[in-house]
Amino acid sequence: MALQMFHDRIPASLEKLPIFRTRRDVWAALLPRRSRTAFRIGLSAATALAEILVIFLVAAGIDLAYHAAFDGTVPMAARSGSFELAALIALFVLLTNLVREDYNIETLLSRRPHLRRAATVWTGAWAIVLLIGFATKTTHEYSRLVSLGFFLTGLPAVLLARGAMLRVVRSAAATTSGNTNRVHLVGYEEDIARFYAHNDPEALGLRVIGTSYLRALDPVADAASRTAQMSEDLDLAVSVVRFLRPDDVFILVPWSEASDIERCIDAFLRVPAALHLRPGSVMDRFPDLTLARVGRLSGINIGRRPLQAGELFLKRSLDLALALVALVLLSPLFLVVAVLVKIDSPGPVFFRQKRYGFNQQPFGVFKFRSMKAEPETVFKQATRNDSRITPIGRVLRRSNIDELPQLLNVVLGEMSLVGPRPHALAHDRSFENRIALYARRHNVMPGITGWAQVNGLRGETLTDLDMERRVQHDLHYIDNWSIWLDLRIMFMTVFSRRAYRNAC
Repeated sequence: MALQMFHDRIPASLEKLPIFRTRRDVWAALLPRRSRTAFRIGLSAATALAEILVIFLVAAGIDLAYHAAFDGTVPMAARSGSFELAALIALFVLLTNLVREDYNIETLLSRRPHLRRAATVWTGAWAIVLLIGFATKTTHEYSRLVSLGFFLTGLPAVLLARGAMLRVVRSAAATTSGNTNRVHLVGYEEDIARFYAHNDPEALGLRVIGTSYLRALDPVADAASRTAQMSEDLDLAVSVVRFLRPDDVFILVPWSEASDIERCIDAFLRVPAALHLRPGSVMDRFPDLTLARVGRLSGINIGRRPLQAGELFLKRSLDLALALVALVLLSPLFLVVAVLVKIDSPGPVFFRQKRYGFNQQPFGVFKFRSMKAEPETVFKQATRNDSRITPIGRVLRRSNIDELPQLLNVVLGEMSLVGPRPHALAHDRSFENRIALYARRHNVMPGITGWAQVNGLRGETLTDLDMERRVQHDLHYIDNWSIWLDLRIMFMTVFSRRAYRNAC
């Protein structure tokens, strides 16, 4: 029923497109395409490669023209300094544009002065190269005429390459291509209608894959009825967003309805999509805000997309490589621990329990069994000096060795080496209703170790304050992720005393 309601609300402009011939075609177009991310990464890489190629071609052309005009020879690449000069210029241009994110699809689709920025980078790269040449006394190794010709000819060539790639990117990111950002709108009917009246999604470089309408609240209704109605609408909207998995969610609720915006924020921060609000005073709740662009549409980002495609690839590659190497190197230890666990107490070697993973998808986590194998109908958290913990189990828990089998979960793609620690399902259900933004922990892959654990926030949680401190550290990790932070946490997990604190 919910899906039928959602289908009926698909913008009419989408259903008129020629590719939507049947209801099945509509759903196929709305749902995520696996090739879209790779295609967008390819466009960014192609833009960078085009500029680098142009730089080398211009350098080679100027060098050939110079030698043909003055000494009638063709220079060998090994002897000519133009290749070195081109490599230095290309390196500085590439690094500067990567740092400024000029090759990102969102940047290329924006209204920024791209050609002016490219000209600034070109001039700055030459300034740096000249400074390095002066400092190292190597400027005499390059022909002044070749260098001047390279600078003057290379600038328009780079601008032409950037302009051509802008046209290619914007053409490839057309709404009908399936390669645009997939956006979901949430708000009252009049606000969503106002959005369509003032914005053309295709011109903004995005594709609206769905809308969730909030029913207008009856001003004479009691507070309980209003709360129940809003909760019902938001639950339906969250379910639809989890199903469609858009890239971005835009909340279009008026700023005058501050309490409704707060409830929308709490609901949609729990789904793995970037969340955007229009500017307003309610944003004071969030101290670290950034102005984000989705295509050409601007909004204030209060919850970043879990990880970009490149970040996911980098993190997953690191996880898989280290996990496989660790499993091979630790296989003798696994064998010894397995024997000790079997000798210590009857029962299986591994303990497997259901946990919530990315996007609240349940999976079975692997651990060496550290407690007596007793059937329990109700989950009971392990405590310090718990009588259920075996002698060998106590050593395994204090040394973190009991967590090592989770390397199998990493290889299976259910966990990462670093991320928020997954809790038992009973814990998740309990704390989600009592601690604000607890469920945001599921916006990234759970980890064997995490920022909270290496700061001593592990083991038994006696009060809600204990869990709140742990959640704060987990959210800090999500909002400040980098591959260097992952490596730092891995190092601290092994060598920091705090990582072994509060183990039970």
